[in-house]
Amino acid sequence: MSLPSFFTIPSAAHQWLSLVGIIWLQAINGTNTNFPAYSCQLKHLSISQVQLNNLAFASDAGKHFGWVFGLVSIYIPLWLVLLIGSTLGLIGYGVQYLFITNHISSLSYWHVFLLTFLAGNSICWINTVCYVVTIRNFPSQGQVAVGLTTSYQWLSAKIYTNIVDVFSPHKKARTFLFLNSLLPFIVSLIAAPLAREIENTGPKNIDFEFALLFVITVATGIYAVMTSLQFVTSKMSSLVIRNGILVSLLLPPLVPVSFKFKELVGSWNTKRERLRVYNFTMENTNNEVSEDEDNSIEGQVIGVREEIGETLMLRRIDFWLYFFIYFFGATIGLVYLNNLGQIAESRGFSGTSSLVSLSSSFGFFGRLIPSLSDYFSR
Repeated sequence: MSLPSFFTIPSAAHQWLSLVGIIWLQAINGTNTNFPAYSCQLKHLSISQVQLNNLAFASDAGKHFGWVFGLVSIYIPLWLVLLIGSTLGLIGYGVQYLFITNHISSLSYWHVFLLTFLAGNSICWINTVCYVVTIRNFPSQGQVAVGLTTSYQWLSAKIYTNIVDVFSPHKKARTFLFLNSLLPFIVSLIAAPLAREIENTGPKNIDFEFALLFVITVATGIYAVMTSLQFVTSKMSSLVIRNGILVSLLLPPLVPVSFKFKELVGSWNTKRERLRVYNFTMENTNNEVSEDEDNSIEGQVIGVREEIGETLMLRRIDFWLYFFIYFFGATIGLVYLNNLGQIAESRGFSGTSSLVSLSSSFGFFGRLIPSLSDYFSR
């Protein structure tokens, strides 16, 4: 029995399906952003504030070797890079979960430090796959697609926090570690078949699909912000909020479905025109074909992608501008985010989860706005 035409390969709709897989991966890949939601509970394990700050540093320091995985992805399949990254996260967070639940008793602080480093390192492996697949499958809109999908990574803390609030609000540390280890691994297994380059055989004008995806993304961000405000959460149950977030993550597949629908309509129109060919003379037919070719040429969008080596990249002023802006700018936000739990506790505020969710939601919009501006400036 043959599969339905939607699942046959190759199809341009599979490019959008791969982008949906990347969105799902990024949505669960920001595991270090939920650290402030349970960091206060780690103090119960006789960990000082300084040691707690060092653990936050270890999670971020694991990303310093992210450039290595870009080189590794040249020599091994992307699906394998994805599985390696999710496995490292499974080990890094999983062993910590076993330790905090007393299944492992002989774990020193430096063991926890190295495991946290390993867990933060795993994020880079998954990020590498997301960036490479997105850029290769959307060469003419690579910047827009990368910016859009990356914004979902900052939604991770919101997603994880809502899940924990439903299932285990009183044992947050162990539940966060359990989800951080298992959820990225499961989603990576599901998305691994989509983590590949797909030949661009479809039409170049894909503005409608990106517009639809932006509408879905903006609506998701608005919902995330609204359901992080305390006056809203006091009137809605955690279960309803969580289900709303999960539904919003199921909306992006509407884009490949709409693209496939356009393909089917176009194929049906082509067949209908062929059935009517006997009503025209050969001369008229040739004229129509020529006009169609002219229209298709006019409708094409030429995408230019510059590939440079590492040596030339290090000579570029724009690379060093980006490096130092990220080095000195993003670090401030990370320090604030990592200590958000302690800040809330010192002020006598018990709703740390609400603050983390709100910070995550606005971080989501902060990453999305540059992608929106880039899309509308083209």
